[in-house]
Amino acid sequence: MPTDTENRELISLPTAELLRLAPFAGDFFSSIGLELPAEEISTADYFASLDAELLEDLGLERQTLAERFTAFMELLENLKSGIDSAHIESITIRGGHDKSGRAEEFDLTVKPGEVICIVGPTGSGKSRFLADIEWMAQGDTPTGRNILINGAAPDPSQRFSIEHKLVAQLSQNMNFVMDLTVEEFITMHAESRMVDDISSVTAAIIKLANDLAGEKFTPQTPVTALSGGQSRALMIADTSCLSTSPIVLIDEIENAGIDRKRAVHTLVDKRKIVLMATHDPILALMGDRRLVFKNGGIATIIDTSQEERANLVRFEEMDAMLGAVRNALRNGELIGKLG
Repeated sequence: MPTDTENRELISLPTAELLRLAPFAGDFFSSIGLELPAEEISTADYFASLDAELLEDLGLERQTLAERFTAFMELLENLKSGIDSAHIESITIRGGHDKSGRAEEFDLTVKPGEVICIVGPTGSGKSRFLADIEWMAQGDTPTGRNILINGAAPDPSQRFSIEHKLVAQLSQNMNFVMDLTVEEFITMHAESRMVDDISSVTAAIIKLANDLAGEKFTPQTPVTALSGGQSRALMIADTSCLSTSPIVLIDEIENAGIDRKRAVHTLVDKRKIVLMATHDPILALMGDRRLVFKNGGIATIIDTSQEERANLVRFEEMDAMLGAVRNALRNGELIGKLG
């Protein structure tokens, strides 16, 4: 893509040269209802030649077209280069209060590559905590918490941006309504992110999703036909490879039928900040810290100890044994005496 200075000069280039330098420039014309100019005509000359009646029908003003074109090209450049993507060094959660009004006396700071696990009984406030982070709460939610980005309150443009969300959330239930295949769905997202090699990125995401999923699917599988586990695997792979959101919130992946440990490592390897609500002891002990929720608030913050890490190895061995039994049941095998 061209630089900002070149963006302002593109308007004088013949269309053939324009599309060579900036292939996505053609989207500008289709987005406002205009046909693509002939190859030998510059965008400036094309705007000057447009019929006044056509412009009126489309609700366009000739004098603003050049400005809109330049702004569009600069926006694409920003998206392509990641200029608008927030650089996150840390997020800090300043405590609010629980349902009884008891103060959460803590400031929790999390950095990229860290995993924070959120544990507690159903109804203890785990999902509300994730929602506070997703909305970048500024004391304006029922818990009274405040979320800081890089040590400061987020700019309103960060809080309410649709295009550049700081947070990607993977919820317990994911249902697709689009009539698309898996390949079409991921390709559409890759195109919106303006990646260089769409087909390779799409193939890599689908492969990663199949590595995570318990049951494989093909690129031609309709997204509406995916199981809950397959959907979750696809979105974790997509979030890891394509999402620019630096913070990932996960609400219970243990029952999704995926390789949950690898799923978490996939996100951590991309330097995401991962906050994960879970009832799974393996996932809970994978985290750097865990937040214990009671009565709608954080009661305790626990650093994962070396002793707990040692227990994690045993729990993984037990989980592998249970996984083998589950697979045997699915395959119609008999469960013999265990040693």
